[in-house]
Amino acid sequence: MESPADHDAAQLYARLLAEPGRPPTASDWDEPRLAAATGELLGLGLLQPTADETGGHAAVSVDTALRQLLLDADTQVTALVTALVGALGRARDAVDRLHTDYLPLQHRPHTGTALELVRGTDRIAALLEDAARGARTEALSLRPGQDLSGPALAGKLARERLALAHGATLRTVYPAAVLRRPAVLAHVRELTAAGARIRAAHSLPLRLIVVDARLAILPAPGGGRDGGAPGAGAAVVVREPALVALVAELFEYFWSAAWTPPELLSGAVEMTDRHQEVLRLLAAGLTDAAIARKLEVSERTVRRLVAELTADLGAESRFQAGVYAARLGRI
Repeated sequence: MESPADHDAAQLYARLLAEPGRPPTASDWDEPRLAAATGELLGLGLLQPTADETGGHAAVSVDTALRQLLLDADTQVTALVTALVGALGRARDAVDRLHTDYLPLQHRPHTGTALELVRGTDRIAALLEDAARGARTEALSLRPGQDLSGPALAGKLARERLALAHGATLRTVYPAAVLRRPAVLAHVRELTAAGARIRAAHSLPLRLIVVDARLAILPAPGGGRDGGAPGAGAAVVVREPALVALVAELFEYFWSAAWTPPELLSGAVEMTDRHQEVLRLLAAGLTDAAIARKLEVSERTVRRLVAELTADLGAESRFQAGVYAARLGRI
């Protein structure tokens, strides 16, 4: 239901369009209502200050307001992308430092050191299994360039089920392209059914694993092709807490930019016209209160619909739900 403030804003906008040279006066509007209506229109970008000294406002066309809204959104997205690129550059620099400044220390063969170089497929497989068995809180991984053979996927599934059985949270990001392979898709569906959280990204810089914020596994330079995947010949084991935290931060950058593959969505929510409308309004940036007014329902109902859609889309926020829905062609 339209509120009095919305009605006043619509009346004021219509008046300024019809009589642009005659601003509203105190005889037409009481001051609180005029201020509230003006604020509503300014917030929507439908007013702009006039060039004279009267301090008045002129109406802006809806098309102009929409273009400005999209321009502002584009500017914000550009700023976010720039920040992400900068963060990725800093992370790459940190990885380079790991390779150049710390990797030489790995050649000391005794355990307990902050960094260790492990060579050989069998030793790396044993290392990965030990890490999975020891996971108690979380296991994080980026997975470009992995072995996609049946035995390799079966071994990975067995290791990750071990971590899940111990109550660890499992989060993994795969390149979107590999999920087009039936064997890999079946593999990640099994992981999801077991409780893992899976996301996809367009590209990933390297393969990495972090276990319980105490251990990280990275590819050793020249250890193998396809991103230097651990298991391809040589891997760097990191135990220094500060360095493990740095690797975990790199994972979080890619996790935050990744998305839940549509093939893994639960489909538990039956998409009604009401859900569809809520998705459209979410993507437009409306608040729960504004959506409730548009749909003439309670805010409690809107919160329930938003929670259902967010869970179904695998999103972590209402904004992300709108983005995912647009990406999947639901709006």
